[in-house]
Amino acid sequence: MTELASPAQLRASLLRWALFTVPLILLLGSLSGAMAGSGSGNPWFADLVKPSLYPPPATFGIVWSILYVLMGLALAMVITARGAPGRNTAIGVFVAQLVLNLAWSPLFFALHQITAALALLVVLDLAVIATVVLFYKVRPLAAALLVPYLAWALFATALNWQFLEANPAADGAENSGAVTSVEFK
Repeated sequence: MTELASPAQLRASLLRWALFTVPLILLLGSLSGAMAGSGSGNPWFADLVKPSLYPPPATFGIVWSILYVLMGLALAMVITARGAPGRNTAIGVFVAQLVLNLAWSPLFFALHQITAALALLVVLDLAVIATVVLFYKVRPLAAALLVPYLAWALFATALNWQFLEANPAADGAENSGAVTSVEFK
């Protein structure tokens, strides 16, 4: 026998890693958003003028859940590519871009730093591109799984830009959480 592991063993290894990476990335993404108070329940965010590019709020939870699953699967594929040239670098860059990803919600929703969040997204876009390229060298399918994430990150950058353009006074603004507007019907 010249193989170190059978195809069945390799599939089992991928499955075990995916059962770890997918829930982990979903959990980290959920915690980042929840701890930052992201979404329409955030009083500061509720007061912002929403740009025309802004999709229905439910879109974000659905899309991010799908993207985090794809990211976890892609990472599991690269982790299980033992001995592949560039594997460790690809994993390291993935972790770096994930940290940037997780930092965006607190920066935007909790700290109200729209400009800094936009700068972070530009860096994230570059990091995701680098991750896709590095994953492609290890496992082309893993890179393909990240393409929707790259597209969404680029969309998020455009959306963040539009929020800044529509709400320049809100950049860095404090919001006590008190009601700032009343609507009578």
